[in-house]
Amino acid sequence: METEANDAGGAPSAAATAAAAAAAAAAAKGRGSHARRVSAIRPAHCRAPAVVTRASTDPAAAALDFEDAVFTLPDAPVKALLPAGAWTVVEGGVCAPKGFKAAAFNAGLRATGTRADCALVVADKPAVAAGVFTLNRVAAAPVMYCRTALEASDTAVAVLINAGQANAATGTLGMEDSVASAAAVAAALGVDPADVLLESTGVIGKRIKMPELLRAIPTLATNLVSSGAAAAAAATAICTTDLVRKSIAIELTVGSGPEARQVRVGGMGKGSGMIHPNMATMLGVITCDAPVTPAAWRGMLRRAASNSFNQISVDGDTSTNDTVIGLASGAAGGEEIVEGSEEAAQLEAAVTAVCTGIAKSIAWDGEGATCLIEVNVEGAPSAAEARLIARTIVSSSLVKSAVFGHDPNWGRLACAAGYAGVPFEQEALRIAMGPHVLMEDGQPLDYDATAASMYLKDTTAVHGTVVVDVRVGPGEGGGTAWGCDLTYDYVKINAEYTT
Repeated sequence: METEANDAGGAPSAAATAAAAAAAAAAAKGRGSHARRVSAIRPAHCRAPAVVTRASTDPAAAALDFEDAVFTLPDAPVKALLPAGAWTVVEGGVCAPKGFKAAAFNAGLRATGTRADCALVVADKPAVAAGVFTLNRVAAAPVMYCRTALEASDTAVAVLINAGQANAATGTLGMEDSVASAAAVAAALGVDPADVLLESTGVIGKRIKMPELLRAIPTLATNLVSSGAAAAAAATAICTTDLVRKSIAIELTVGSGPEARQVRVGGMGKGSGMIHPNMATMLGVITCDAPVTPAAWRGMLRRAASNSFNQISVDGDTSTNDTVIGLASGAAGGEEIVEGSEEAAQLEAAVTAVCTGIAKSIAWDGEGATCLIEVNVEGAPSAAEARLIARTIVSSSLVKSAVFGHDPNWGRLACAAGYAGVPFEQEALRIAMGPHVLMEDGQPLDYDATAASMYLKDTTAVHGTVVVDVRVGPGEGGGTAWGCDLTYDYVKINAEYTT
């Protein structure tokens, strides 16, 4: 996974940065003052403070019914998949934290169907911003745009997301479309174009249907509300082949004693296919109302993504568009949370939990999947090596196929662990599937194959979680990865994706 744009480990290449700047400059010609301002994304201290009008929060002004069928999908079991911790699930998704609104709309971007296809998440005031992006060298225009924007500024106000066209591998024209989209959102909200971030998902090689999107943006802006219905509608609009929408919010106490305060973290994500570490075909928006320094917030999101979105795999393909944007409004009040503090550790745990719940839901909703697969690895030399082994096992097509066929083929599990690239003694290998121990101390056991197969059959029948536990030695490193089985339906969905 690539980190936020100005992180030393994930800075965009010189070529990508130059391409983004050149495209922005080209787009500025003849597009009006807003586009010209984007062509030179200015540092935050050079920009006028942006404050989004509150007039749009009046429910009477909303022309859209976010409970209409075009804004609905079944909900993913994010709550059930959320890690346990010192937090409570609350309603509201990305709108649960103070200082955020959302809207969605059916602009007609999809090739078929009437489901909403664009969404807008907006902070009342400039929010501390962070982003993590794909490592794919064929990065989409919105990815390059966001990298440049986050490198220039610590804050952002809005995130515009569209489904239907990925705007990836679309060259200079695709970047011009990104610049124009940001300028249109800025004009509708009365903010600087540099305060707008972008996410796109859909068919690679297709430019966004710009007339439709540009017509939709004023409607999105005038229908922004802070409500659970708006957040759910936004989570629906960003989906593509997803069968369920992924949205969650939690509340927790940070600090202790008289300095303790309540804060909230919300999130939404999409993803079902082309899912693999670094990151996946997935988009996400994380919101938070805690006041936090840019350095602390960006570190939190980077580490949270590494332990969640970077630990899932459906099919081994890494997308061109993977993006997770994190916005922290500070609306909960109090002193800023800084790196290394007790409050920072508490907040990071909550951010990681939200990301993990959404990531597991993406794997659970894998294209054609009948179950979630969870692989837990212990005994590795380090946590990073344990995570690598877990990812390798859950990414194996042979393992996935065996689970779909209800075949407790422990040999495939051992094989995948062995080629992960982490040294261990095979005499220390232990493998269990659910309650069934299949290998101990590197020796196959005389297990009940019928019962183990029934465990897989019963679990997939209810779209449950198949748990695989692997120990590779006496080390203290542990890690978990998630995936799903590989089914006939996955092939059918992807064989007919554009036809």
